[in-house]
Amino acid sequence: MQKFPDLSETDMAVYQVHVTTPSLSACQISELLGLPVERVEEAKEMLRTAQLLQPALGDGWVAVSPDTAADILLADAEQAMLDQNSQIAAVRARLGTWTVAYLEARSMRSVKDRIEVIEGIDGIRAVIDDLARTCEKSIDAMVPGGGQSVRAIKAAIPLDLATLERGVAIRTLFQHAARNHRATTQYAETICAGGAQVRSTSLLPSRMLIYDDAAAVIPLDQENTAAGAVVIRDPAVLRLLSHLFTSHWERAIDFAAYDRQEDNKPTDLELAVLRLMAAGKKDEAIARQIGLSGRSTSRVIAGIMERLEATNRFQAGVRATLKGWLP
Repeated sequence: MQKFPDLSETDMAVYQVHVTTPSLSACQISELLGLPVERVEEAKEMLRTAQLLQPALGDGWVAVSPDTAADILLADAEQAMLDQNSQIAAVRARLGTWTVAYLEARSMRSVKDRIEVIEGIDGIRAVIDDLARTCEKSIDAMVPGGGQSVRAIKAAIPLDLATLERGVAIRTLFQHAARNHRATTQYAETICAGGAQVRSTSLLPSRMLIYDDAAAVIPLDQENTAAGAVVIRDPAVLRLLSHLFTSHWERAIDFAAYDRQEDNKPTDLELAVLRLMAAGKKDEAIARQIGLSGRSTSRVIAGIMERLEATNRFQAGVRATLKGWLP
C-alpha cells in the first residue's frame, strides 16, 4: 500500500471546488482561490495520489467521496489481510484437531503428578500459558516486590484480557510498592477495566498463581523465579495455599484506593477515554483505540459517568471540564 500523502488546507480547498464545480480548469480554480496555477496543479496531484480525484469519463478529473477513495486506496491491503486471516484460520483449524488428544494427555498428567517440578523460564511460561488458557473459573495471583518488568506486563495483558473475556474471575495482589511503578499501575488499570480485581498490601510471602483452586504454581527459588517452579495439584496443599491467599486478600485495599482518596482524579485510562468521548468517538472506536473489548470499554465509560453524576456524554464533558480533567 502506498504512503498516504500529507494533505493541507489548500489541498482541501481545491478538493471542495472540484466537488462543487467539477468543470473548472486549473486556471479558473487559481483565480477563484487566489492561488498560483502551479499550486493548484500540485494540489490536484496530491488529491490524485490520495484517490480523491478520479479520471472523468470524458476528460479531466472528478472528485469522489473519502469513503470511495478509501475503498480504492486500501483494496489491495484489505485483500492481503483477508488472505492472511484465512491462512490463520486454516492453521487454527488444523491445530484444533489435536485438542482432544492434548486434553486427554493433560488430564492423565494431572492425575499422576500431584507435585510437578518445572525447570527453566521457557518451561514455566509454557505451563502458565497452558493453565491460563484452560482454566474455567478463577485465577488468583500473588505478586510480591515492587513494579513488574515492562516485558512481562506486555506479555500478560493480552492473555489476561482474553481470560477475562471468557468469564474467568481474576484477583491480583500486589505490594504497596508497586503503586510507584507506572507500567504496573497502568497494567492494573487495564485489567481492572476488563473486569479483574486488583488490591495491594504491605507484605506478601511468596509469588503464587492459583487456577480454579485446582492447580497452583510457586517458584522453586523466591530470589530467582526463572530457575524453576512447582506445580501443585494436591488438594490438601491447595486448600492451604488458597487460605493463605484469601487471608492476605481480605486485609488488602483496592489498588486505586490511595489515588482516589488523594484527589479523586481520573486514572490515565479514564482520561484517555474521556478525551475520546469529548471528540465524539463511539464506544466501538474508543475500544479499538485503547485496546480493550467493547464490554470493558462500556464498563469504563459507565464508571466515568457515575463519578461525574452525568446522565449523558455532553453533561459528562461539561463536568469533566469544570473539574479540570479536560482542557
